[in-house]
Amino acid sequence: MTMNDKPRSPVVPALVAVALIGFLAWSLVRHQRRADALLAGEGARAESGDGRVAVAEAARRARENALAAEARRAGRAAFRERLAAHLDNKNMREGEVSFAFKDADALRRFLERAGAAGLRVLSSSGTLLAARVRYSSLDALAAEVVDNADDYDEVGGNVIATIPETPALDERAARAQVPVRNNLLDAIGAAGLDNSLWGRGVTIAVLDSGVMGDATFGQGRLRALDVGYGLFADSGAGHGTAVAALAAGASDDAPGVAPGADILSIRVTDADGVSDMYTIAQAIIMAADAGAQIINVSLGGSGGSTVLMRAIDYAMGLGAVVVASAGNDQASRLAWPAAYAPVISVGATDAVQQQVIFSNSGEQLQIAAPGYFVQTAWVDGERINFTGTSASAPVVAGAIAALMSVNPGMTAQEAWVVLSTHADDAGAMGRDNDYGAGGIDLGWAMESGDPTRVDTAVSSHYYNAREGTIEVVVQNRGATGMSGMTLVVDVNGAVSNVALPWVDPGASAVVKVPVQAGAQTVLRTTLLNADGVTDRNPANNQRASVVAPATGG
Repeated sequence: MTMNDKPRSPVVPALVAVALIGFLAWSLVRHQRRADALLAGEGARAESGDGRVAVAEAARRARENALAAEARRAGRAAFRERLAAHLDNKNMREGEVSFAFKDADALRRFLERAGAAGLRVLSSSGTLLAARVRYSSLDALAAEVVDNADDYDEVGGNVIATIPETPALDERAARAQVPVRNNLLDAIGAAGLDNSLWGRGVTIAVLDSGVMGDATFGQGRLRALDVGYGLFADSGAGHGTAVAALAAGASDDAPGVAPGADILSIRVTDADGVSDMYTIAQAIIMAADAGAQIINVSLGGSGGSTVLMRAIDYAMGLGAVVVASAGNDQASRLAWPAAYAPVISVGATDAVQQQVIFSNSGEQLQIAAPGYFVQTAWVDGERINFTGTSASAPVVAGAIAALMSVNPGMTAQEAWVVLSTHADDAGAMGRDNDYGAGGIDLGWAMESGDPTRVDTAVSSHYYNAREGTIEVVVQNRGATGMSGMTLVVDVNGAVSNVALPWVDPGASAVVKVPVQAGAQTVLRTTLLNADGVTDRNPANNQRASVVAPATGG
């Protein structure tokens, strides 16, 4: 069975309420200046008249109150119009807003007056200085914000988050994707390593549809907390179980990266598989407070919030990391929360580290991991082939847990640095928007402290359409600099040898092979080390590709 991750509705970016409040402040100041000017003239006339100062003062106060009321009415009307336009969005929770307050006193004042303002508080958090609120009247909502503008940092809709779906293919060049199936460790460079104890002593929180019990989790490793949707998934909702198994499954038919890790399940989706950014923020706080060092979020939407960012910053302040799926929109931007810079955002690759066609790209993308037909657990003991960046994120979460467990005292954030600096240079040479730091290579990261490690690799064949070349990327994945390497290049049967320069540890070199537009190019490359060099992984010294660029490049 194949299960693809599917978004139930598109999401558009939310407007930032700070801009609305800025407009409000400008409007009130403008009206107040007008009032001051009028009152100054009125006061001068009263003082130079027949001395009836008390009458003039009363008149001045009456006019001041009238002008202030006019300013408030104008501010409310303008703010209401903009707020209505912002909230008229099917991709936000209908009838809800998310408030971020400037400080604890501002939150307290709001909670005291909310009922009188016609607002129902669904949830509030002193940690986040935030509230999730239901409203029935836009007029009342606008009046509350206008009259108490100094209390707010942000006012916005509560953006929906969903389990992403694999979209229809479109403009990216088609390529033959290679399924991972039940070969996850091979796909992350850890073939042949004993991972049975990886993750021991580490807790991975899975914020998802809920994790169901399964043989792959054994006994005593799975627990759950309730953020408001109950502990367990609805019947048939296996997404959270699949995600958790990829991070920490232990059985042979549903293996995870770190089978020794503990799993903390927090269900954040309703019966329809839909969540929202406020709920995810609450769950991140809950997970961090419960001691989770790694928090996995394989959901996404296209709008963030101050509340969500505060939650992520809070968790990181406790030493945790947040890992999130980049999204399956085949877009040049990432879903939220992956789009937030401190988050470890993960794109999807196949078994040979090719970017999977649907995986989102962008400057914020941090790393790529297997996410194409990966065997994992589902409900009722079933096993499926799971596809999507939802699968890729927990692979990275498990890898971080594995590194922590074999390096006592290493924090999750330190483990992430090791993992990201020992990634395979996939795609174009160096960091790029399709792969971030590259494809995950847990085997290399695990051996990063070995000063004798030698591993050179043909890391990528990258078609550069602008230049009309295939860039052959050669990477030194060893601990010492390498010289004397030769790249044997076979282009449609024509063979040549290219001597490579010195390559520092972890660095790459590139050889550019011209291709003819409209003609198929079969490229085979083999990397030869200098005599006497024993390569840790000679299997990665060869790569073959077929490129058929369109006429005109």
